[in-house]
This record gives sequence, C-alpha cells and structure tokens, in this order.
Amino acid sequence: MPSPPHEQDRPVIWEPPPGAWSRSRLAEFAGDVHAAGGPRCGDYRSLLDYSLAEPGAFWSSVADHAGVRWHDEPSAALADATMPGAAWFPGGTLNHAEFALRLAPDLADRPAIVGVSQTRDRVELSWADLVDQVARCRAGLAARGVGRGDRVVAFLPTIPETTVAFLATASLGAIWSSCAPEFGVRAVTDRWTQVEPTLLLAVDGYGYGEKRIDRTDHVDQIIAALPTLEHVVHVPYLDPSSARPGADRWSDLLGPADAPLPPLEFEPVPFDHPLYVLFSSGTTGLPKPIVHGHGGITLEHWKALALHYDLRPEDRLCWFTTTGWMMWNFLASATTVGSTAILFDGDPGAPDLGTLWRLAADECVDVFGISAPFAMACRKAGITPGADLDLGSIRHVGSTGAPLPPEGFEWLLEQLGADVQIGSMSGGTDVCTAFVGAAPTLPVRRGEITTCMLGCDVRAVRPDGARCEPGETGELVVAQPMPSMPVGFWNDETEPGERVGPAYRAAYFDDIPGVWTHGDWITFTAEGSCVITGRSDATLNRGGVRLGTSDFYTVVESLDVVSDSLVVHLEDDAGGPGELILLVALTDGVELDDELTNRIRASLRAELSPRHVPDRIDRIRLVPRTLSGKKLEVPVKRMLLGAAADQAVSRDSLADPTALDDLADWIASRRG
Repeated sequence: MPSPPHEQDRPVIWEPPPGAWSRSRLAEFAGDVHAAGGPRCGDYRSLLDYSLAEPGAFWSSVADHAGVRWHDEPSAALADATMPGAAWFPGGTLNHAEFALRLAPDLADRPAIVGVSQTRDRVELSWADLVDQVARCRAGLAARGVGRGDRVVAFLPTIPETTVAFLATASLGAIWSSCAPEFGVRAVTDRWTQVEPTLLLAVDGYGYGEKRIDRTDHVDQIIAALPTLEHVVHVPYLDPSSARPGADRWSDLLGPADAPLPPLEFEPVPFDHPLYVLFSSGTTGLPKPIVHGHGGITLEHWKALALHYDLRPEDRLCWFTTTGWMMWNFLASATTVGSTAILFDGDPGAPDLGTLWRLAADECVDVFGISAPFAMACRKAGITPGADLDLGSIRHVGSTGAPLPPEGFEWLLEQLGADVQIGSMSGGTDVCTAFVGAAPTLPVRRGEITTCMLGCDVRAVRPDGARCEPGETGELVVAQPMPSMPVGFWNDETEPGERVGPAYRAAYFDDIPGVWTHGDWITFTAEGSCVITGRSDATLNRGGVRLGTSDFYTVVESLDVVSDSLVVHLEDDAGGPGELILLVALTDGVELDDELTNRIRASLRAELSPRHVPDRIDRIRLVPRTLSGKKLEVPVKRMLLGAAADQAVSRDSLADPTALDDLADWIASRRG
C-alpha cells in the first residue's frame, strides 16, 4: 500500500476561530447531554468518544435534542447492537416529513428552497409555500390511491417540485425512489422494475447548458416497462405548455391554487419503515435496491447537518448533485435544520467551470458542496473564482465523490482563503451519509479527512480483522451499528432465524463477520484524521505490495495534457509481477508519443515509487464512468481478463455508453 503522508507533508491549513466550540451547535448538544445525566464533553474528541462508548444513549440524545416527535415512544434506543440487523428504537413511531417541516411555522416568510436552472427562471419557495405545496401534493397523491407502503418514483431533475413530491410521499408513509432524467431507459427500468411503483412523476425533458434534451420517448418506454403503474404525473419543464396523453399535469396533482388548503397530516410509521430506496451503481448485474428507513435518515441527516456543518435556519446550503445520487437526499434534508436549500439543475461546465462558483456568490451560499473531480477540473482549467467573484459568504466547502488529493486542498485554499474550512468527506449510498468528514471545531490538514463522524466507529483493519496501527493502511470497516445502515435490500427475503436477507449480508458482512466492510482502503493518523486511498476491490497488487488507485490519478491527472485516466493491474498466475496498465484520455490535439509516455512514467516514479510505473500506457478516447461519476476499474479489469463488455458492466449504468465500445475496440486491438 502507499506510504502514509509524513508530518511535513500535511500542514494545518485551517484552524477553527477562537471560541468556535462555545458558539457551535456541538456545544449546545453537549450541554443537553450533560444536563440529561450524560458525561461532560468540552470538545469534539470527548463527544466522539461518548458517541462510540454509549451509542444507544448518544442517538437517544440526538433524537431528544433535535426535537423528534414520537407518536409512540420507543422502548429503548438500541435494543440489540448485533450486526447485521441491529434493533433501533423498537416500538417508536415517527414520520420524516413531519420532522423535516416542523420549523416551518417559525420560518414562514423565509426562503426554504431556491431552484436555479439552465432550463427555466429561478424559483423560490418560502417555508409557507413549501408547506402549502406539500399539503396539496399529499392530497393529490392520496386521491390517486397512494398510501402507506406504496412506491412513488420520480424521473425528475434537481428542482423544487422533486423535494415537494418527496416530502408529500413520505408524509403518507409511501416509499420514494428517484432517477435523474439523464439516465438511460435501461438504467431506470433496471431499478424501478424491482420496486414495482404505482405512481410515476416525470418531466418532458431537461436543459444541459444550451442543449435542450427531450425525454418524451424515454418516458414512454419507462411507462411501458412498469406494468404496476396506476398513475403518471407529467411535470412540464422543458416546455411549460407540454402535456402527456392520459397523464395528469403537476398542476392537476396540486389542485387549484385558490382551493382550500387540505390538512397536512403525517402517517406515523415505525423507525425502520422504508423512506426511500436508493440504488447502487449497477456496474455489474442489477443495481442493488438499498432501503433506508424514516428514523435512521432523520437522525443521521440532522446530526450531520447540524453538528458537523453547524447549519442553522439563517444559513444556505448548496451541494451540486443530481436526483440519482445520494447527495440529493442529503441536500433535501436541509429542511430538517431549517436551512435554505439551493438547488442547481444544469451543466456545471457551461458556459464555463465558473458556473457553480457564480451560483454560490449570487445566492450567498454558506456551505457549498462540490465533488473532488470538479475541484480538480477547476484547478486544471486555471479558473480563479476567488479573484473573480465575491465568495465571502462561504464558510465551508465540502468535497465528496472521490478522495480530494492534496493539490485540491491547496487550490481551494488559494481560491477561498484560510478562513474557509475545507471538508473532504467519504461515505456512500449504502448509508446515505458520510462515515468520515469534518467537524467545525477541529483543524484541517492538507490532504486529509479530519475525523470520524459522531456515532461512526470507523476503523482500519488487517485481513485477519485486527485493528491497524496509526499510519498503517487497512480495510475500512464500521465496528458498531449506525441508524442509517440500510433497513435491508428490497425483495431480499429473510431466511428463518436470520435478521437480514442473504444479499444484504453478502454485500457488507461476509468478509469480516460482525462488522460492516465498506470496500475502501483507509489510513488513520495518530490524531484521528485519515486518508482514503481508493476502493479495496480495485487495489493493485504488484509483487505483494498493494497500491491504491487514487495515488495514480492524483499524479497523472495533474499533467495539463491528461483529462482523465484509469489504471488496472493484471495478476500473473505464475506469481510474477503481472502487468500494470494505465489508460489515459488526453486533451484535444495531444498525441501519446514517446515523449509524453516517458513524462508520465517519470512523474509516477518521482512522485510515488518505481512500483507505480506502468508496464503499458495506452490512449483511450473516454474513461468509462458510472452515472454518478465513478471510474469502472473492476469491470475494465474483467474485460481485460476476457469477459464480454455486456457481461462486465450494465451499459445503461454508464454516463456515456460509447466509452464501453471504445474500450472494447481497444481491448480487441490489444489482443490482435
């Protein structure tokens, strides 16, 4: 594995301001914990220790402090901590939408949601508007037969209507699932045929920069593939006057604006009642349908937004995402802390990479979330948003989607200044949150994720399950349950005597029984910060030394002529070093000649080690990525080992399916 960073390579680049603890929501929460008989916690580290030593008491304190309304009181917080299948808050009933809207009476005239789009004019909903629309949407769904346990699916972009429909669905105890309209038909139907929805909400199309992309035919095919559908609701977006034969319009679902406001009621459901179904990327086989519960998401998202991002009702949160990525679900929970959610729908690179930065400036965003690849693309493009725009409102910039390399920290520091906290975080769709991330009262070091999140017992372990020493890289595991671990997988029937289905158990608990294995390599420092090196299932092994893929990408993609890259290692069955292959996508007009090949090799040798020098470097037009932007390292390796393209990966799980064809052509030429 790569060596951990040395002390001199990871200087502190952000310090919490004086008095940060006393002004933070962490301190308010810690005060309530102590007042209720818990320990006195005077800093983040002691609060983290408490959350891991007494998980039941900690999460009970989160529910109390956040103001969860229990319709039926639970008999315990954590009745059984055995994984998989830990029993959280048995007997308790609540509703996520009720919690998400509980602050609306006090914030009625303030903005709750702002939708900025490249397709239509800016839309702003006050808290009063949001409650009004959720109540009307709820009544419209109920009138169409939607009730507790029914599935509502949305082929919608990141616009206010999507959040309204989600909250209305949750209020009924119905179950939500969404796909972004850029998804291909197969990608959508592979997901939704598994959950058998009764109602579909769909747009006519969407805008991406100056492009206008009609999705009418896609919607026709999706409807044809879902025989359980009883109702379709058309949301005019590309063309405000558009309609769909046999479908209601969004305005029909909400009813006349001058009609009396129907009562906004909330169906009490058990803590683990399904709230929404998220899906894995589906690069091999059908995407896994991951079921998240009302209670787990309510507590986890409030904890993250309130305690880790210190968000309050006067703050504004923006995280660039699509409705097919779990960060949309995270952003939708901005209402749980009373903050304004700033939504963006469109191409973040059109007309240039300054688009999202201009949005942050125009909307006075406090917490601004991006992806690590976006930050690195901005750096490579040489844009200077810090000099060109007034970004003084930003106090925290979050990064996820991939490890943020040290150069990304440096670029953000240069652009935003030393007063802005850089919060790299890592988690996933599986838990719909982060395991490791930032805290508002802890310093940030260059190239590192600051800390384990509260209630997240994250460890680095060796293959035998033994805990790694600081500085030693190991498998990322979670040793204690979290409330937002999935309720289960949809249709993964539990066998007699088992708490969870076999697919769920195999996904996370087969490798090391009793602990959650996530599939990442992680290295902790003595201070409790960490570095994630890449996916453990894509790790390269040369002569018994494991190499993380993210190290390669940091070096190779820092070269101005390389737009993207992918590395795989083919083992030698005879025990030799095998073959290390690097594929590069280059900027227009650049050729992969001997000079560039030698330059790449020299950079890897100098900045990493001789073991990182590839045996072969080839050019491809486009690196294959999933719809959520992840590189397809494992499927590419399977193809190199002889699997057919359609056996190695689901074509409709790709952001650009033509990348698969190009790759197959390259493999054929390699064999020829």
